[in-house]
Amino acid sequence: MEEEIVNQPLLEKKKYFENCPGCKVDKANELSEGQGVPFTKLFIVWMLVLCTALPISSLFPFLYFMVRDFKIAKTEADISSYAGYVGSAFMFGRCLTSLFWGTIADRIGRKPVIIIAIISVIIFNTLFGLSTSFWMAVIVRFLLGTFNCLLGPVRAYASELFREEHQALGLSTVSAAWGIGLIIGPALGGYLSQPVEKYPHIFPKDCFWDKFPYFLPNFVISALAFVVAIGCIWIPETLHNHNYSDESIEDAKALENGNNGTDNENIQKNENLFLNWPLMSSIIAYCIFSLHDITYLEVFSLWAVSPQRFGGLNFTTDNVGNVLSISGFALIIYQLTIYPYVEKASGPISLGRISSILSIPILQSYPFIPLLSGVALYIVLSICSILKNIFSITIVTGLLLLQNRAVEQHQRGAANGISMTGMSLLNAIGPATGGAVLTWSQKRMDASFLPGTHMVFFVLNLVQALGLLMMFKPFLVVKKKMNTDQLH
Repeated sequence: MEEEIVNQPLLEKKKYFENCPGCKVDKANELSEGQGVPFTKLFIVWMLVLCTALPISSLFPFLYFMVRDFKIAKTEADISSYAGYVGSAFMFGRCLTSLFWGTIADRIGRKPVIIIAIISVIIFNTLFGLSTSFWMAVIVRFLLGTFNCLLGPVRAYASELFREEHQALGLSTVSAAWGIGLIIGPALGGYLSQPVEKYPHIFPKDCFWDKFPYFLPNFVISALAFVVAIGCIWIPETLHNHNYSDESIEDAKALENGNNGTDNENIQKNENLFLNWPLMSSIIAYCIFSLHDITYLEVFSLWAVSPQRFGGLNFTTDNVGNVLSISGFALIIYQLTIYPYVEKASGPISLGRISSILSIPILQSYPFIPLLSGVALYIVLSICSILKNIFSITIVTGLLLLQNRAVEQHQRGAANGISMTGMSLLNAIGPATGGAVLTWSQKRMDASFLPGTHMVFFVLNLVQALGLLMMFKPFLVVKKKMNTDQLH
C-alpha cells in the first residue's frame, strides 16, 4: 500500500511554501511543462562542472617540467614519482571532506557550498601557478581539494534543478562536462604553460611569465572561475526549507520531488544507503573506473613528454595539448549526437561492458606508438586517444545513471557524497601510484617480461579488467522497479 502511494503522480500532492527556495524551483518546473530542453540550466551545470574539472587535470601536461624545475628529483626517472604526489594531493584533500561538504549542502543549501568551492578554485588554483617549491605545490593542491568538493553537490543540484523528464539529461550533462573538462584542462595546460618559450613575441624574456612559467593556464582557469562565481549569485537554490510542525504538512513535504536533507526521517534513511546493494555495487564499479581514468590521464601526460630512451614520445606540452584538444572535440560530438542513441538502444550496462572490453587492446597498443614517427604517429595517437576517452566517458556516464536510479530523490545527495568519497580516495592513490609505476617501468627498459612502458599500460589494463568484472552479476545489481521521482 505504501509503495502505491509513492508511485502516484506527485504533482497532485504537492504543496508549495512561499519562502521555500526548493518549492520555487519545483513550481517553476511545473509551469514550464512542454517548453522543451532547458538550455540555460544545462549551461549552468556545464560551467559549474568545468570549474571543478579543469583545475584537476590542467596541470598534467606541465607537471613533469614543473617538478623538474623544483629540482627535488635525484634522477630524471624519479620525476614521475614526485609528479604523482602532486597529482594525488588534490584527491586526498577531497576524500577527507566530501561527506562534510555534502552534509553542509544538505543543511544550508547547494548554492552556498557551490560558491565556496568555486572561490577555492580562484584562490588556490592561482597560488598553485605561483608555487616555487615542491612542498608549496603539494600543500596548495591539498587545500584546493579540501575546499573544492563541488562535484557531489552539483550532481544533487542537477537532479533537483530539472523537471523529471529532463533529469537524465541533466545528470548526463554532469558526466559529459566532467569528462570533457578532464580533456580540455590538459589541453589548456599544454598550450599555455611556458609561454615565454612558446610565444616569445608576446611574452619577453625575464618577465613575470618567465619567472612563473606555469602560472598562465592556472590564471585563465581562475579567471573563468571568477566569472562563474559572479554568475552564481543569480542561480536558484534547490534545497527545500520548511519550518512547519503541522503533521499533515510534514506528510505533504515528504512527497515533494527534490526534498533533500530537510526531513529528519529522510536524513536517518541515509544510513541505509550502505545496505542498498544496487547503489553500492554501481558506486564500487564507478570508483574503480574513476581510478583507472585519473591514473591513465596522469600516465599519458607523463609518458608523452618523457624522453624516447624511456619509451616516451618526447612531446612538448603543445604536442600533448594538440592531441587532447582533438580528443575533447571528438568527445563533445560523441556525447551530444551518438551517445544518447546507443545508450537508448543497448542500455548503460551493455554499452559499458562493450566499451570496457574494447578499451583493453587499445590501451595495450600504446607502448608500440613510439615506434612510429611524423604524421603517422600523430594520427595513430589521436585515434587511440579519441577511442580511449569515448569508451571511458561511456562507462562513467552509464554508471552515474545507475547510481541515481538506485535511490529515491531525497537520498541522492547522500548517495553522491558516498560516491565522491570513494572516488576521491582511489583518485588520491591513482596519480601517485601511476607515477611510481611509470618510473619503475622506465627503469626496466631491458626486462624480458613486459619491458619498459609495456608494464605500466598492462597495470592500467588490470584495473580496467577489474572494473569490467564488477559490471557483471553477481557484483552489479540493478534496481528493476523505479519510482516516479527516479531517473528514467
